[in-house]
Formats: sequence, structure tokens, C-alpha cells
Amino acid sequence: MTDVVERAERAGGADGPDPIARLLARAALLCAVAAVVAIAFTGLQGVLTVVAELAGLAVTAIGVWWAIARRGVLRAVGVVLAVGAPVAVVVLAFHAHTLLLSVIVLLLWLAALACARAALWAARPPKPMPVRETPPPRRPVLIMNPKSGGGKVERFRLAERAEELGAEVILLDTSAEQDVAGLARQAVADGADLLGVAGGDGTQALVAAVAVEHGLPFLVVSAGTRNHFAMDLGLDRDDPATCLDALRDGVELTVDLGRVGDRPFVNTVSFGAYAAIVQSPEYRDAKTATALDALPDLLMGADGPHLTADAGGRRLEAPQALLVSNNPYARADPVGLGRRPRLDQGVLGVLGIRVDSAAQAAELALRGERATGLTVLSARRVTVHADAPEIPVAVDGEALTLPTPVVCSLAGGALRVRVPRDRPGADPAQQPHAPRLDWRDVTRLAFARTEARA
Repeated sequence: MTDVVERAERAGGADGPDPIARLLARAALLCAVAAVVAIAFTGLQGVLTVVAELAGLAVTAIGVWWAIARRGVLRAVGVVLAVGAPVAVVVLAFHAHTLLLSVIVLLLWLAALACARAALWAARPPKPMPVRETPPPRRPVLIMNPKSGGGKVERFRLAERAEELGAEVILLDTSAEQDVAGLARQAVADGADLLGVAGGDGTQALVAAVAVEHGLPFLVVSAGTRNHFAMDLGLDRDDPATCLDALRDGVELTVDLGRVGDRPFVNTVSFGAYAAIVQSPEYRDAKTATALDALPDLLMGADGPHLTADAGGRRLEAPQALLVSNNPYARADPVGLGRRPRLDQGVLGVLGIRVDSAAQAAELALRGERATGLTVLSARRVTVHADAPEIPVAVDGEALTLPTPVVCSLAGGALRVRVPRDRPGADPAQQPHAPRLDWRDVTRLAFARTEARA
């Protein structure tokens, strides 16, 4: 059991945990109890409906597993199960006159989860990354990729706006391969006192490493497609031009920079199935078809190298997918990781997935983060071994091939990032993801003592 309540009590002083956190925890328990009462109110029929819904969720997960891990008849059956199971549950509930009950129970349970996560968040709110005042740069140089993000550089007039603010802009020639790091080093040799990038996360990492080499601040412009690094810095991803405000009125964050082999990364390094799929020349033009064709062999071990990973004293044996991140993500969700609350904790996040059967797929759907097929931990160093001299690796979404063993490490506090003073996502308390949910913590928080201590 975690020490969330003890920490909350210490933070709350004599009055105990934050009253809002305690109120939210009680609301969570009330909603959970109300969901159980709603089921019990209809007797056996209500209980059977809930059992059918859980079974439907498990069958759906099995169907999805067969659809991605098998071919031929089993894949077709998997598609039918994945689509048909939820429909069958709804039809069953309708004919059993428990459809309204199902909706009420679902809403109560969602409310319970929302209140529980909010309670834990309020009890142990994350602290924002500290900023420091620094003078504006005198000779900033920004490297911009005009094709990145579907042409955001031109659409938001980023080059013109940067030049109006006194920056020199280097536009990449996307018709030929260019040495981005070399361009950044030349800019430093010519007197640049700040380096920045308007482009994807992979380009961001390359230039960030040059900034670290020379002790210069680094500027992120959210002109990429997904902009994960910009999001976790609190920057505006909808209007990348606002990132340029840091040239005139900005502050500095000190964050960590990841390294895999001799290459830097700002977000994630992926091994296993995803890394192998993105190596395919057909992937960019037909992502879904390429993935469906490759996944059965990758997941069942007929293709791809056998991996093992050593992370902070833990050994992960034969993960089908392994993700190493520059600081841990808030939630262990392999589909939608959300965001990282901090980028300055000095540890790598590690997420390993190993699902060998339909039963394990069902367990993953029912138990989520607690499923045996999911390993979540943090470490200062991760070493990936394989039974092959080289393995495919996706570094910030870019397909590479690296010699084994592959070592992931972190340079703590190495990167100085200049950001606008006002950022829409700067307050971690406004972030949507709470700490890992443990109902024992929620219960203890709800009934934590509130009287003043002697």
C-alpha cells in the first residue's frame, strides 16, 4: 500500500489531509456503493447483467487479440467477437429490461473513478517544474522544417514571426537529407546563443543535444505532428506561434535528456513489435494494413529477435513491446500514454507488454494496469539484449537499427529549455491524469482523521 494518505496528512498540517481530497474520496466511495446498491435493487437479474457485461468485455478483448495476433479464420472470428460482443450485451440488457440499470451503473462507476482519481490528485498534487529568470537571447537561431506537421511553418507564418523577433531562421531543404545536428553546430560556431526547432520530436532531440554540448538554451516550437515534448513542457500545441513569445519574454526550465546508444531522445524509445513495424517501407502509406500483416508473427514469436531488458535490477523476459520514456508517464496505458507530469525527475519510465494468449488479453482488459502482462517501473538505466547483432528501434517515432546491447540512459538536468512565461499546460494540477488508482488509498483518505493533533 502506498503512503499517499500519510503524505497528505503531513501536507495538511494539524487538520489532516486536504478537505477537498477527503470530500472527493468520500464521493468516490458513495458512487461505488450506489452502483452496488443499484445492482442489488434488481436482484439476481441485475447481478447477471453485470456478469454478462464483464464477460462481454473479456470476449471483446479476446476478439481483438485474435484479430491482431492471428490470420485467416481466427482473425475473422476475432473481428466478429470484437464487434458482436458489445452489441450482444446491449441487446441482452434491453430484452432483460436492465438496459437503464446498466447505464446508471456505468455512470455511477465512471463518477466513482473520476472522484477517486481527483481525490488522490488533490491529496498529493504534483509540483510544477521550477523556472528561473534569464535574459532574452541576442542571437537566436531556429531550424524549421517546412513539411513538419502538414506545413505548420507556413500556415502559422513561423519563419516571418521569428525573424520579426530578431531570430535567424534556417529552413530545411526537405528534398534532400540534411545533417540537422551539423547545421546546429555551425550556427553555434557563427555565434548563436540559443538554438531552437520548429519540427518533429526527432529533430528536436538532435538539436537539443547540440544545445547541451555547448551549454546553450533550447527553444521548442510545437510545429510537429504530435508534439509530445511540447505538450509536456506546457506549450500551446494548437498555436505554435505562441512558443516564439519566449524569445521576447521567457523563462528557463531545466529538464532531462534521454540517450539511446549515441542518439538523444526527448520522448520515447520503442522496442519490439512497434519498432519492427515502422521499419517497413510500406508503413507510411498503409499503416493499418502493414501492422495487421506483421503483428501475428511478431506477437507469436515467429518473427523478430528475442528481447530481454534489464531495468533497475528488474529483468523483463521476452517483451513483445517495450517502451522506455524520458521520465515516467502519468498512467500505464499502452494505447494512450497521456503526458508526463515532470521532465526533471532523473529517471526513465519503463513499460513492458507480454500477452501470449486470449486469456491474458482478457485479463488486460479487466485488470488494466494490474494485469500480469503489463510491467511498469522506473530506472536510471535500461539495457536491452537480443539474440541478434542489430535490432529495430523507434526513437521519438523515427525508425532506426541499432547494435545490441542497446543502452538507454538519462542526462539529468542537462537541457535548458526556454519557454514563454505564460503556458497553457504549465500547471500540473490541471493535467488530466491522476496517480495510479488504489481503492485502499481512497478508503483511507475518505476516513482519515480530521481533528487537530495534540
